Amino acid sequence: MRRILIVGATSAIAEQCARIWVKDSAVALTLVGRDREKIEALRVDLAVRSPHSVIHTETLDFLDPVAIAELAKRTSLDGPLDIVLIAHGNLPTQESSEQDLSIASSTLMLNGISPVLFAEAFAGLCAIADHGTLAIIGSVAGDRGRRANYVYGSAKALVAHYAAGLQHRFAETNVKVVLIKPGPTATPMTADLQQQGRRLARAEKVAAQIVKAIDTGKPVLYTPSIWQPIMFIIKHLPQRIFIKLKV
Repeated sequence: MRRILIVGATSAIAEQCARIWVKDSAVALTLVGRDREKIEALRVDLAVRSPHSVIHTETLDFLDPVAIAELAKRTSLDGPLDIVLIAHGNLPTQESSEQDLSIASSTLMLNGISPVLFAEAFAGLCAIADHGTLAIIGSVAGDRGRRANYVYGSAKALVAHYAAGLQHRFAETNVKVVLIKPGPTATPMTADLQQQGRRLARAEKVAAQIVKAIDTGKPVLYTPSIWQPIMFIIKHLPQRIFIKLKV
């Protein structure tokens, strides 16, 4: 029975990943969240879908490094984890971050520092066991700073840089690190974009691609795949051209 832990399990993409995992086979699944009621509701839903799976829940402050370290140690007592998916975050508007430094701070902390702390806590345990896959959800927003979301994008750039270093660290081991870069996806976090009529990827499709990338140990996943050539172009546009774009 595979042992899987999901941080930010109640996010729309993470929830769909969990549904795929329990559908494929019985798993030992730990769901980590900040809201006890939401995480318990998800546990019940998954237990109905997969009665033979063993599902536990954990709640904690995602910005507390001591609590994160204790969680990692506690969940490793029964043996090494096979998969750790770090999927949490939020998406305030760029304007709100510009107008309120407390929002800018929380955006940077929750989308950048917190995922790195979780990954680092579990990376140490993976190193000891020489086993496991660490998957971290970043964003295409981290590929190049843009006026539309540069505070959020900065946090995701931190995650991308960190994941690259982690991949270098584990390059000659059995530990895999997967960096996931979704484009805009239809989730509660992107409700404003949906109201604007933007075409967004379905969370179910994104989740299926994430699960496949984790299974194969793919180092970097752009999902949907169209975002890889799009971001390649954006990253390599000369500055004199890029600054004229309203993106």
